Amino acid sequence: MTGAIIVGVDGSVTAKSAAHAARDLALSLGAALHVVTAYDDDGAIVFGTGSDHRVASHEANAEETARAAVAELSSVDLKVTYAAVRGTATHVLLDEARRVEARMIVVGNKGMQGLGRVLGSVATSVAHNAPCDVYIAKTAG
Repeated sequence: MTGAIIVGVDGSVTAKSAAHAARDLALSLGAALHVVTAYDDDGAIVFGTGSDHRVASHEANAEETARAAVAELSSVDLKVTYAAVRGTATHVLLDEARRVEARMIVVGNKGMQGLGRVLGSVATSVAHNAPCDVYIAKTAG
């Protein structure tokens, strides 16, 4: 998947906006799109009792978030893959970019204004540490 464009999604409106920007870039550059969702731990919650129970896990929720984004972004002209990976958003984006030898990481600008500028944001951390180009999409403010 060398040359893919990576984008992280978490189900938020701003992440969706970044994902659409990533899709448009991938289409215009003839690149594949790789959608990633980070989750913080592999904990699970069991609902019900006995044989009538359901298990909800952070990993399963993250995978469903990524899969839903792929369904929304897919087109006949674009190869879209996804992954749900344990870790912080910044580390997951950077690690996936290295793993797939990404051409670019697309992040939104959420958290880059106000207090977020002082405390840091995913976009800032990714931009400073990425193994490839970074595109910061205007998704907030």
